[in-house]
Amino acid sequence: MSQVSSILKRDKKLFFKDLECECKISDTTSDIDLVADFTEYNPLHNGHYHCMKTAKHHFPDSLFVAIVPGLFERSGRGIPYILPRELRAEIAISVGADVVVEGPPMGIMGSGQYSLCLCKMFKALNTSYIPRGYKKVEGFDEILKRINMGHHVAPKPYKIVDKTTGEILLRDKLEEDNYVIASFANSLSKIGFDYKDKFLFVERIGGVSGTLIRQSILEDNFDDVLDMMPQKTIDVLRDAIKNDSIIYGIRDEKSILQTANDYGFDELAGLNLFNEKLASNIIENRSFDDIAELKESILRGFSTHFKERILSILENPIKKSDISEYIDRYPSNIRILGYKNEECLESFKQKINNENISLFWSSA
Repeated sequence: MSQVSSILKRDKKLFFKDLECECKISDTTSDIDLVADFTEYNPLHNGHYHCMKTAKHHFPDSLFVAIVPGLFERSGRGIPYILPRELRAEIAISVGADVVVEGPPMGIMGSGQYSLCLCKMFKALNTSYIPRGYKKVEGFDEILKRINMGHHVAPKPYKIVDKTTGEILLRDKLEEDNYVIASFANSLSKIGFDYKDKFLFVERIGGVSGTLIRQSILEDNFDDVLDMMPQKTIDVLRDAIKNDSIIYGIRDEKSILQTANDYGFDELAGLNLFNEKLASNIIENRSFDDIAELKESILRGFSTHFKERILSILENPIKKSDISEYIDRYPSNIRILGYKNEECLESFKQKINNENISLFWSSA
């Protein structure tokens, strides 16, 4: 069994174990501040590092917790990550994070679903502050101002709305990082989390190219990106290449084709992100011999990366009903991927309001 197949098999067990687990609310007495940063660290580059350092400078006595997704190792775009999450956590701890916890399974969820899960994690962590990188664009400063006023800001198709006042703040689409901020504000409002003055907005720095970083990994040549990442990231990437631990772009193609070719209409239509039209289209065009042929039968969705997310669902066929229950219970269990020392771990346990805490076991 390949490494990726082993990871997916392991994570499916973890998913359904979480689904059976009931969240146990605990009474906390800790007065320590906790800074919770959600970042994929794919991989951790100088932009992420800048945001972390800025937050630690503003809140030097706080516990810095990184929320790193997560089950099935697929990004919010549905694409396999570069490194497994235990290695991403290792890098985060080495450059300053006190604790790293596992975030939700982004690649098999819609953006609204995983945004809601992340916000429920912020609440479970008793989060004091949330640092977020953003790109400075015209009109966005007012949106950030309203969010830090605690207003219910929500993204709508081609506009951003302040639901507290009923005003339209922007008539345009937001870039990905900026959209995430508006989506967080919307989801935090839905779960009743008071985020007034809790966001620390950090303007993105230049000089970092994800495309060049990914290319350097594929070519095993980091000469052009040495100044884009902390040395620890480069060291871990080099070791991962040497040990064949890079999982970027690698899928369990056998499982994807088996699901697409063998599932009945009701089974396909019942999968997360699927609808009857998509299920019918796949059935009408099968059998499929390869992934490229299958992708041609996946209808376009609202998201640019919809097809990749659908591949991730076919790879890990999770039903809508299971995802819905998973979100309702989330986070039923808080898995710790890494921590700096025992003191940080103990402070973390005293701060959060969930008694179900486990350490991540990485053997596939």
